Amino acid sequence: MRAHLSETIFLCGFILICSSKTAGQTCRGKCGDVLEECSCHATCASLQNCCADYNQSCFQVTPHSSSMLGGRALRILSLVLHPGGRLFCRFKGEIEQEGFIDAEGHGYCISPLLYETGWIPFTVSTDGIHFDRSGEYLSVHPSKADPAFEVTLVNATQWQNYGTPNMEGRLTMTWNSSLIGAEKVNIELWSYREFKGSTEAGANGSSSLQAELSYLYSLGRNLSNTGAFGFIPEPSKDFSDWELGNIRITASSKSDGARDVQGLWSGGHVLAWHLEQAFRDDSAAWARNKCLQWDVLEKNLPNFLDELIDCPCTLAQARADTGRFHTDYSCDIERGSVCTYHPGSIHCVRAIQASPMHGSGQQCCYDHTGALVLTGDSTGGSTPDRAHDWGSPPYREPPRVPGYSHWLYDVMSFYYCCLWSDHCSIYLNLRPSSGCRNYQPPRAGVVLGDPHFMTFDGLSFTFNGKGEFYLVYSPDRELSVQARTEQVKLKNGTLAKATWLSSVAMKEKASDFIEVRLAEGHLQVLRNQKVLPFTEQRWMDLHGVFVFAPSLQNVTVVFLSGVAMEVCVHEGAMAVTVLLPTDFTNQTQGLLGLMNSDPSDDLSTQLGEIISPADATPEEIFIFGAGWNISKKSSLFTYDSKYLLDTYYFPPSHDHTFVPAFSQPERSDDPLVADMLTICVGEGAKFLVSCGWLLTPRNGMKNGTHYLEGNTLSFTCNKGFILYGSTERTCLVDGTWTGKQPYCITDDYVGFTLGAVGSLSALVTMGVMIHLHNKKQDREKKEDQMVTQEQTC
Repeated sequence: MRAHLSETIFLCGFILICSSKTAGQTCRGKCGDVLEECSCHATCASLQNCCADYNQSCFQVTPHSSSMLGGRALRILSLVLHPGGRLFCRFKGEIEQEGFIDAEGHGYCISPLLYETGWIPFTVSTDGIHFDRSGEYLSVHPSKADPAFEVTLVNATQWQNYGTPNMEGRLTMTWNSSLIGAEKVNIELWSYREFKGSTEAGANGSSSLQAELSYLYSLGRNLSNTGAFGFIPEPSKDFSDWELGNIRITASSKSDGARDVQGLWSGGHVLAWHLEQAFRDDSAAWARNKCLQWDVLEKNLPNFLDELIDCPCTLAQARADTGRFHTDYSCDIERGSVCTYHPGSIHCVRAIQASPMHGSGQQCCYDHTGALVLTGDSTGGSTPDRAHDWGSPPYREPPRVPGYSHWLYDVMSFYYCCLWSDHCSIYLNLRPSSGCRNYQPPRAGVVLGDPHFMTFDGLSFTFNGKGEFYLVYSPDRELSVQARTEQVKLKNGTLAKATWLSSVAMKEKASDFIEVRLAEGHLQVLRNQKVLPFTEQRWMDLHGVFVFAPSLQNVTVVFLSGVAMEVCVHEGAMAVTVLLPTDFTNQTQGLLGLMNSDPSDDLSTQLGEIISPADATPEEIFIFGAGWNISKKSSLFTYDSKYLLDTYYFPPSHDHTFVPAFSQPERSDDPLVADMLTICVGEGAKFLVSCGWLLTPRNGMKNGTHYLEGNTLSFTCNKGFILYGSTERTCLVDGTWTGKQPYCITDDYVGFTLGAVGSLSALVTMGVMIHLHNKKQDREKKEDQMVTQEQTC
């Protein structure tokens, strides 16, 4: 349906490109439409056929992003209003508030408190009745908001551990006073909780969890806006059960706890400084009780561990699998490996997608050798999360609220059990590391240069067609990845008889469709034919897709299935890597071939004919590639200039008039082919065999924490104990360990056994004693055994 719409849009856009009849029609309430005489579509600016009031009716705002906590003034661009007038703002068609107009006639709306991330639509009105001007802004995870607009908690460690031993004194906060716009301010404490609320769904009114960030009390009122405030906190008597929250600063003219008003927020944090007196009297005992309560509560909740994906086995795999894992900013090798919650690790990643049923998250941490760190070996090991830190669609309801659900389910309990008391074994028992026994790295297909292709099965070839083609097409999975190529222009301005990539467009199921194209030497990203700005945010949560743009030269697009497209620019040329999870096996078509580990059938035409790669001539490969041109109705591309309309929209999708200079088939010693091999079959793409985690024998030691094929672990016993079982075990290619599980048995058991009469009796007695010793270990180590269940490397 979108393809048909885009076809209509751009056909009309071209016809109207020179039209001057734009004065008679308005874009009020019609943003995104193409009218008879002019356009209200996002492409109208470049096509020069916008209706006269387009910028005022379909406005943009600055800044274009805000923390989901709200409170930021969004200035409406290109709209000048009467300074004495009123402005009403309606977000998502449901949250209504009054904005304001400054002395110069600029209108502002205040971003509201939300429990979700992504692009938020809103409309404005000057009469409170007709909301027919529209725009949108990007709501982001609080941790990704601009720190310049935050309240800074000076010495955050003191704030979050206040009341524990040696943590006392005066607490201080600072802020940019110019951002409040008032001489006097109020400083408030807000706190978050999740509670069961009655819903109207169901005959009996079923209950569901609801999220609530509520005003508790003010730390100060009518204070001078100096940009700094300090106080010595008193234990709370009435609100001590609220343990997670934020500081908010607003103009003193605002009433206490007023919602959706301009203000500054601190980061979310544990409210140790406001907890009851019992916490300050004995924080360890208080935290122990909280830890034990959490233990009981957690065991009554559904098991979420079984639906989590396994971790990559190595750091290289974790950093290469960009479709399923992304850097955990709390432990980032690019930022100096400050891993407060995971000592001994140098880098952690989180699964991008939350688990489907429970909205849970996977975390994987790695040491300096690149090995996966497990909680069975270290308290700094990887710990999964009942609630994904980044939240998960549709957000808004627990446990899918970005940031806050994670703090309640996974971080608060870490403070109770591990930081404030010595009961971390309870926490690790319920948050055991996942292994990598079932992890399979994605398969990669690559396009780069003029252009060189490497299929998912490793076949390399050159196709120099000009037009728009399918890189990957999977009808069953509703995935389409399309590439546009254009003729290479040399430095002297002449056109070569070769092509290169200029754009790639993609869509999966009902997702937004994304295009990444080359524009003046850098990458430009479009969402549903509208250019996305990355000046404020590098990561965007979109509908059914995520986009990460760390620079203008690198963009990664991630779909819900784990499919990823990595696009980069190097020396002016565009390159694309498509990463597919292994469940796409036998479900792909297009220039990157049928993914089935068999390169011999990768040159398959749309009609199902197979060209043998061993015998294919450059001309035959050219015919094969040209056959994968897209249809106009299936196009995901944006045609927002006369050049694109004339070159790609109106002509056939494959330019039959362009004949390239044919080259010989790819050679393995070709430098470009070598580069592709490095990308596709480097360490990050290797399939590694894991034999699973091994338990350290009680009263003994395990030498080694690597559990992959070829690794050997050795075992010893403490003084006074004798080892029974294997002193060394090696991980084999079939995923099993050599030898037997080692046990450390006391001298008393051995002496009794050796004193038995007769060799047969000795053997039987030894077996019995080991069995009894094992049963004793089972009783003593019940918690340890639970920790190790299903733990594998």
